[in-house]
Amino acid sequence: MNSSLFPVILAGGKGERFWPLSRQNRPKQFLSLDGSSRSLLQATADRLTAITGGWDNLWVVTSRQIAEGVQQQLPELLSQNLLIESEGRDTAAAVAWTSLEIKKRYGEDAIIGFFPADHWIADQEAFAQTLSAATQLAASTAAIVTLGIKPTFPSTGYGYIEQGEKIGSFNELPAYHVNRFTEKPNRETAETFLSTGRFSWNSGMFVFRAGVVLDELHTHAPEIIEPLVQQGPDIYPELPKKSIDYALMEKTTLAYVLPVGFGWDDLGDWNAIERLLKKEGTPNVELATHVGLDTQGAIVYAENPEDVIVTIGLEDVVIVRDRNATLIVKKDRTQDIKQILKTLQNDPRFTDLL
Repeated sequence: MNSSLFPVILAGGKGERFWPLSRQNRPKQFLSLDGSSRSLLQATADRLTAITGGWDNLWVVTSRQIAEGVQQQLPELLSQNLLIESEGRDTAAAVAWTSLEIKKRYGEDAIIGFFPADHWIADQEAFAQTLSAATQLAASTAAIVTLGIKPTFPSTGYGYIEQGEKIGSFNELPAYHVNRFTEKPNRETAETFLSTGRFSWNSGMFVFRAGVVLDELHTHAPEIIEPLVQQGPDIYPELPKKSIDYALMEKTTLAYVLPVGFGWDDLGDWNAIERLLKKEGTPNVELATHVGLDTQGAIVYAENPEDVIVTIGLEDVVIVRDRNATLIVKKDRTQDIKQILKTLQNDPRFTDLL
């Protein structure tokens, strides 16, 4: 099944909102955050190689700074299937470059899937069924297929996809033309979206034929694709920094969505740990030796099992101890970790914390 699919893992992100555990030489995708022994990158590769039947079709695109770490994490990855960006230019450039390389090797009908390295997926069988459906749709139609996650609560942290006309079913899954993409809404808007039953979360996972996406990039993002075609990856640092959503998905008329429910989480910040690991009847999520008094709703993590974290009278906080840095933040302020990292970057005393 899906032997013609070429899955690509997007593994160039920094994962700054998981600082201090995530750092420049150990980004989020190298971490195990779900209690298993496999990193997020390794777990993503495990899921995809199980579907493609091996490593021959799997590709990874990553940054120069962590390419060696990717090779150490995935020793089975073929060297010719690892694309190393000289400078991070967001996902549009990564999709364009990788699609060009796969087209050169396998032709414009090669079916490509893009998958972030930092997702958690619960049901492998349902995930495989979904990729089979997406591959069938992409093979039969000039389509850019996005996997939409059926929302379970009115999230303000995810983008949304509104489904339009149903175009048929693939591998028993209904497929719809996309009406529109919406960036992260406020809570009232998110609640309205859920009430209609027509909206999915935007997972950031896409499947399409190489020729289809390259033609659409020429139409909607020539400033990205044309320099790559003309000058190759040497032009990479000069490309505009745009997401594939902004550069293409919000503009194309060829977007289709498969609303799916295989158990999914975009591990964006420390609060995701609570969603994955919180046990009913326990006051906190503890990945550390923690002694607490009147503490509840806390996420407590320590890299060194010999470190002891003691709390008194705390509620709804994240406490992370890793080597020479300790983070204490209210759970509703974890998005601001990126902001404090800018302060650390500007002070030479703290360069070893990054």
